[in-house]
Amino acid sequence: MKADFPQEGTYRAENPEDTRAWGERLGRALEAGDLVILDGPLGAGKTTLTQGIAAGMGVRGRVTSPTFVIAREHRPAAQAPADTPTLIHVDAYRLLDHDADPWGALDSLDLDTELEEAVIVAEWGAGLVEQLAARYLKVTVDRESAVEEDPDSEARYLSWRWEGEEPRSAR
Repeated sequence: MKADFPQEGTYRAENPEDTRAWGERLGRALEAGDLVILDGPLGAGKTTLTQGIAAGMGVRGRVTSPTFVIAREHRPAAQAPADTPTLIHVDAYRLLDHDADPWGALDSLDLDTELEEAVIVAEWGAGLVEQLAARYLKVTVDRESAVEEDPDSEARYLSWRWEGEEPRSAR
């Protein structure tokens, strides 16, 4: 990830447009080799956030939930800079919920070989997808806290933090 994006923090997005805008900012900072794990309950805004990430990265294709296909690949748009990585959007929910061997299913997607040239954003990936990289960005999308504060709120809290080992070159 580029150094101009904070390594950790919390942001209150007031509505889905704010969630997309924050995702776009994150997307502009991501680089090939970055793994992002999105955590949060159903309907929290993980796909909305990924739509913003895709816009910030400059990839093509409509970003929708990959629930039924498990993974979608979004290649750089024609006008994107030459070094723009591919976005691989994964929904690990089906791997965790329905597969007797989720690690085998994850391995069959061959994401670890894709990671060097792509950014992987995994919804529902906690507890499974971390094995793809020594270091990953975990983003938690919390919709419930804002609703507890104000039942009519559309807000969500986005909290992020790098987890795992920092590469030696960055120490």
